[in-house]
Amino acid sequence: MKAEDFRRIALSFEGAEEGSHMGSPDFRVGGRIFATLAAQKQGYGNVKLTLEQQEEFVGELPEVFLPIPGGWGRMGMTHIRLAKANQDVLTGALRAAWMLRKEKNTSTKKRGAKKKTCVQNSGQQLSARIISSSF
Repeated sequence: MKAEDFRRIALSFEGAEEGSHMGSPDFRVGGRIFATLAAQKQGYGNVKLTLEQQEEFVGELPEVFLPIPGGWGRMGMTHIRLAKANQDVLTGALRAAWMLRKEKNTSTKKRGAKKKTCVQNSGQQLSARIISSSF
């Protein structure tokens, strides 16, 4: 597979859009990144997975998947060796990253929603924020 294949597949998912992060192509759903081509010159595509997903992908196909070195890899960011991946494998990895991002977007909206309420005080309306206690 090639970077063009990675791009085509990533953009085939509902709501996926191409953007740019630090000068490299990225792929987003709901404005949040699920995959990048930041290392395409080295022959990699990158997906954002959970650590458990990363472990499964790397364990099943270590010739295709490897954690990105350093802190990014310890957070689930995973390289895909494009030349060694076939369409089914690449599609599966991108779909997993896209689904994870969509799920996180939904849960973040529910937990992080800030409600506004009006409070009467000396004849004036003051806007007060009720901050969720999800600390």
